[in-house]
Amino acid sequence: MTPATWLSIWRRDRGEGFFFLALAVAAILLPLLNLVFPETSALHLSSFGMTLIGKYLCYAMLALSVDLIWGYCGILSLGQAAFFSLGGYAMGMYLMRQIGPRGVYGDPVLPDFMVFLNWKSLPWFWYGFNHFAFALLMMILVPAALAWIFGWFAFRSRVTGVYFSIITQALTYALMLAFFRNDMGFGGNNGFTDFKDILGFDLQSEKTRLLLLMFTLAALLVSYLAGRSLIHSRAGRIMRAIRDAESRMRFLGYPVESFKLWSFVFSAIIAGVAGALYVPQVGIINPSEFAPINSIEAVIWVAVGGRGTLYGAVAGAVAVNYAKTYLTGAFPEVWLFALGALFVLVTIFLPQGLTGLLRGGQGINETRR
Repeated sequence: MTPATWLSIWRRDRGEGFFFLALAVAAILLPLLNLVFPETSALHLSSFGMTLIGKYLCYAMLALSVDLIWGYCGILSLGQAAFFSLGGYAMGMYLMRQIGPRGVYGDPVLPDFMVFLNWKSLPWFWYGFNHFAFALLMMILVPAALAWIFGWFAFRSRVTGVYFSIITQALTYALMLAFFRNDMGFGGNNGFTDFKDILGFDLQSEKTRLLLLMFTLAALLVSYLAGRSLIHSRAGRIMRAIRDAESRMRFLGYPVESFKLWSFVFSAIIAGVAGALYVPQVGIINPSEFAPINSIEAVIWVAVGGRGTLYGAVAGAVAVNYAKTYLTGAFPEVWLFALGALFVLVTIFLPQGLTGLLRGGQGINETRR
């Protein structure tokens, strides 16, 4: 991005200018803190620090996917954690296949949990996951397919508002219960862990963790730019019109269900990629990632940051999760109360979220003009 382009963005929207500036600073500063400063230095970015930042960035992508459909199309989904988790499980299946004979039981084909459960052969749906290209395809296609099938039935039935929120919450809860079962072939309640490497690179190496962090940063930027190009296109204007006056748009002859469906699928893909990047950095994926509370928290991130501003969703995800990291360590018994109070206070005193301060109190309402 050239200085002239950045200046034009800054003049138009200071919040977006800050977002691009923060990404540029992070892309330069994070490798320096890890590679230049020794481990004895207070400025050294450790493996734990990189894991924590990488997790925040993955959550930022999840919040971005929520804001695209809620902030710009009026679809409040409480099931985005399902797409996030499916992308994570696709990556986890690839990483489990890479362990090979280095597992506890030394089986070159079957993951350890299958040997423990006395499985005799690899299930058919695990075939292909020893290839990264196939796993990458599944990280995108599986969340997209679920979103398309679910959305096709829901939107054609004209399920909207709180009813849509409830059935998306039921969807992710049903998936959580299914993945908890040992006979599903996904590790049961333990899920996948003890990963060794990715594409031949040791996952315990600081250099590998730094590369994963930079890939996550790049993925966040690409997701943001893709979402930005969508909302500034003709389709984005129609999405906002559907959000504000769905019945009128249907009366004018616009295929409302199609626009809602494809925006829902697009958001699911972003959430799936976020989950896929989350797993190798955190080192585990289990059914608890499907828990409805995770989807609800993602909605809170967007509300706190600023609904209807993509960078607001990113800022909200990072800010709330940083607060969670600090408070769960310093005051573990008050974290949930603090989260609830934050949501209530922001709703009352900052209805446009934290980024509304940068926009002079304008947030989602500005897009209605």
